[in-house]
Amino acid sequence: MKRREFLVHLISEVSSFLLQGNPRKMVVSLHQEADGIHLAVLDDRPRSDAEIADIEHALNTARRPELAGYYGQMAGQDLLGSARLNLVGWQIKHADVLKTPEGGVMLNLWIGGEGFEFDKFNLSKGSLE
Repeated sequence: MKRREFLVHLISEVSSFLLQGNPRKMVVSLHQEADGIHLAVLDDRPRSDAEIADIEHALNTARRPELAGYYGQMAGQDLLGSARLNLVGWQIKHADVLKTPEGGVMLNLWIGGEGFEFDKFNLSKGSLE
């Protein structure tokens, strides 16, 4: 799958998941470099600590590169909750899920090869406060 198509599917899946909660606002930030990508998505829907832990667990499932060819076919299907996030989690290197000052959530997703240093690509939590 081409990089642009992959990003469109990834943004669509994450956005669809967050839109299920009917947030009043949602922000998508994309940072691309030759060796990796940082996608940050924020919303303002309050979530419990347990919900945030569930989201982080779903996004940090074991990578499944053998499913990469099927991802484009699965994306866009009417999946709910963690099933949608598991599809995303199989494709990314790492994810962090943070509670924003408004009580919403910030999803940080990093995509890159083994040498990709995801900690160099961040929207810091301090910039949200």
